[in-house]
Order: sequence, then structure tokens, then C-alpha cells
Amino acid sequence: MREGSLEAPVRHPLDWQSPWFWDEGALEKEMERVFDICHGCRRCFNLCDSFPRLFDLIDNGPTGELDGVKKEDFARVEAACTLCDMCFMTKCPYVPPHEWAVDFPHLMLRHRAVQARKKGIDFVDATLADTDRMGRLGSFTAGLANWASDEKNTLMRPALERYAGIHHGARLPRFAGETFQMRAARQGAAVNDSAPAFGKRKAVLYATCFVNFNSTDIGAATRAVLAHNGVETEVVYPACCGMPKFELGDLEAVADAARRVSAALLPWADKGYDIIALTPSCALMLKFEWPLVLPRDPQLERLSQATFDVAEYVVDIAKKHGLAPGLAPLEGGVSVHLACHARAQNMGAKAAEMLRLIPETRVAVIERCSGHGGIWGARKDNFETAVKVGKPAAQAALKNNTRYVTSECPLAGEHLMQVIEMTDEQHRPEPFRARHPIELFADAYGLTS
Repeated sequence: MREGSLEAPVRHPLDWQSPWFWDEGALEKEMERVFDICHGCRRCFNLCDSFPRLFDLIDNGPTGELDGVKKEDFARVEAACTLCDMCFMTKCPYVPPHEWAVDFPHLMLRHRAVQARKKGIDFVDATLADTDRMGRLGSFTAGLANWASDEKNTLMRPALERYAGIHHGARLPRFAGETFQMRAARQGAAVNDSAPAFGKRKAVLYATCFVNFNSTDIGAATRAVLAHNGVETEVVYPACCGMPKFELGDLEAVADAARRVSAALLPWADKGYDIIALTPSCALMLKFEWPLVLPRDPQLERLSQATFDVAEYVVDIAKKHGLAPGLAPLEGGVSVHLACHARAQNMGAKAAEMLRLIPETRVAVIERCSGHGGIWGARKDNFETAVKVGKPAAQAALKNNTRYVTSECPLAGEHLMQVIEMTDEQHRPEPFRARHPIELFADAYGLTS
């Protein structure tokens, strides 16, 4: 086997507007080519369940090679892919510019897109991926929705498993009765007149569907930290970035989301505002995936260059201007889980870098997958696998023995906390707390109650 490329990975655009992309024969040949390369390498055996499934199919087949695997079984490999991008970013030596040009996640996405066009998207899947509609409904009925979705609800959760395919034990996000947009409008401008201006930086917070409808504290903490450091902020939420529909292979819907959201955000960038995405999956979409879905759109390229992950932005302030004083140690230390979609942004471990700016605070890093994979890990067929994949990360958190466990991805954080509770046999009297790194940073400033 040839040596892998030593150059930085290069991602090619998704050629989904070409007839070739949708040709099932061409897709099957490409899957055979890439799967055979993976079989010969096996470097990604411990990343997710896609690769063990592939290797088991080969090893248990009649020939011990890929030609012994039934083509219809290729779908089993794709079904386990969460599009975390870690094989592309951290493991595979054959990604472009290597001549073999392996992009396993985008190949799985292509298979998903072809099947979605051929068979249609399941009604339940499409409903769950419509996060704006679900979010508005959930926020409007927050009390009832949170009661019904609680994993301890033995009345409703079995029904949710039966009719929606959501595992009865999976911890689901709670809804906020007041959206982040509403909360920001009620609280008014987050301005600290005594803070240094730092060149009068201004930023727009792209709320994201999760922060807007579920975890508004992340947005409030971001506003408070930035105001304390003299950054003027505005809150904007035109629509979801399309990541849930991206995971279903609905590329047309993703393109529509890119056009709609970019049209709302770019005028702010033109006025000198930086764009901050409050969750890593959304930052990944704005920075990298949208320009690959619509590669000839200069507007998306401009937005990509103006977009920051929230931890990346705080670190940028610290490096260029220095932070406002007042950070106090976080007693007991922090274990920070580096979310896959943060790592896929190729910006470094910014959450850990940000938390290390807090004086006299022990920061331990967890670089193992939490196992959640978005809605993937909550599904009835996947939850046990998600728990298995997340156990090494949970064991690392327990070994670190810190007061706080945090993840840039709120869904990963909640799943990781659940796996920790299932793994921890010491029954610690003080439970771990799952919070976003920016919330802990706001705590260190004394900005949260």
C-alpha cells in the first residue's frame, strides 16, 4: 500500500448538482473502491461503528475480501455513520490531495442522499429534522413537552419509542419556555460601559436552533462574557443551518437553508460585525459544509471567512487584545470534551484553550467520541451502540475526577453525562454538571447566578 499524503487535507465540493452524483451504479463502484482501501488499512477501526461493521462483513464473508460482501449490506455501514468527520480529519492518510481521494463521510452522505431521493425521507425523520417547527412547538408547550420527553416518564417514553423510534432511555434535550431571541430582547442590550472597547469589536450571535429553543443559557452566557470584554452583540436567528437535514441527505433543503441564513447574516458582516455560531455543528456548516454544497456562491465564502466558533472568538480576543480582568478559579477543575464538529473545524482545541485562560484551574481534555451523533444516538436501534462508543470518554472523565464536565456540543455533553451516570459505580455525592464551556467562563467572571 502506498504511503499516505503528508499534506494538509483538502475537501472537494459535493457535486450533487451533477447527474453523476445520483447514478447508483457509479455510487456502488465508488463505495467498493473506498471500502477496499479501508479494508486494507483499518486505521479507523475504533472511531465509530461504521468501520467495525464493514470489517465484520468482510471477515465473516465467504472470501475474506470485499468481493464476498453483498452490495445490499453496504447500507449497514452507511447507517452507522454519524458524519462526525473524524476519519477524514484525524485518521485517514488517503484523503485529498492524495491521489486515492478518500472522503468516507461524504461518500456516506452521497449514499444517504441517493436513497432519500429514490425512496423519500421517512415522515418521522423529516419531522424530527424540522428543528424550527419542533422548536417553536416545544417552546410553546415547554412544560408538557419536557414532561413527555423525560426518560423517567414510563407512560410517554415507551410510546415515543414505538411510534418515533426514539429509545426510551435516551436523554432528550429540554425546551425553553422563552426562546433566546425573546430572552435577549427582554434583557435588552448587554453592555458594560466600563469595559475597554478593544477596537470596538461587534458581533452577531447566530442563535442556532438548539440555543434558541433549548439551551438559552449558552447564549446568555456568551452575551455576558462578550459585553464584559467590551464587545457589542446582536442576536439573529433566521432559521436552522440545515445540519439535521444534511444528516438525512436532503441536500436541496441544506442549500435552501444556506441561502436563507446567509442572506440574513451577511448584511451584518458588511457592517463590520463578526459572526459567531453558538454550537459547533452550526459553525461547521457555515464555515465548511455550505461552501462545499454551493461551491460557486461567493456570498457563502464571504460568510465562511467572517464566522467564528464561540470559544474560538474568545481566544481571538485574548490573543489580540487581552481579556478584561476578573476571572476567578473554578474549584475542582474541568474535564472538557472536544466535540467532533469542533475538531472538524480544524481550528485547534479552542474550548480547552479558552478554559485555560481561567487562572489556577485544572483543565483536562477528553478526545474520545461521546457517542451521541445527534439524533442518531437517541434512536432505538443505535442507543446501546452510542452508550458503548461513549464509555471510554465517560471513563476518562471519571478518571480526571473534576467537578465539571463540559462539551462544546450540548447534545454530546448531555449524552456523555448520561453515560457517566451509567458507568460511575462510586455514586459520588456531588453529581457532575454538564455545561457549555462559555457558561463556565461566565461563571469564572461571576456573570451567572
